[in-house]
Amino acid sequence: MTAENTVKVEDAEESWKVVASAERFAGRIITVRTDTVEMPGGVTADRDYVVHPGSVAVLALDDEDRVLLIRQYRHPARRLLWELPAGIRDVPGEPLVECAARELAEEAAYRARTWHTLVDLRTSPGMSDERIRVFLARDVEPIPDEENTYVRHHEETDMPAVWIPLGAAVDKVLSGMIHNSPAVAGILAAYAASADGFKGLRPADAPEA
Repeated sequence: MTAENTVKVEDAEESWKVVASAERFAGRIITVRTDTVEMPGGVTADRDYVVHPGSVAVLALDDEDRVLLIRQYRHPARRLLWELPAGIRDVPGEPLVECAARELAEEAAYRARTWHTLVDLRTSPGMSDERIRVFLARDVEPIPDEENTYVRHHEETDMPAVWIPLGAAVDKVLSGMIHNSPAVAGILAAYAASADGFKGLRPADAPEA
């Protein structure tokens, strides 16, 4: 076993040689590819994966240390899941924090004055290149009805929202009551980051590694 102090524990960029690549499926948002990758020892192996534009999510925290959660139907899971406001990076060149602010407004009708990068994650790196940045949003306020012109469709038409204490959200994660990955990661990260008053968080425009 390698001692932790002899190796740098930090994800690093690396790209093994791809000797062939084929697109298997192209949908509205994702595509599926098969890459033939050169492995150590000179052998090759096929790797199937989903190409995804990436996402953002928002852990909104109010002045009472409550977390905003929304419930949405997720067809692949066949579940109603409690989640953070989130969405796809679907505007080319849009700063991630602006994408997150837009999703918070569209899905929950809130806006925030204070933003930090909370946590970055890869949802399932063995089968997808999707990356999610979860932001911490504070100093939140509701958007007045007359300013809220976004029209919800499909799953978003029935999407209740609740505010629950951060500690209670942690309990729900650890008891298996919340399963959405950015919600789980965001709730636990916010709880950990709250220990020093969020002083250790990166700025909202921190680069993605």
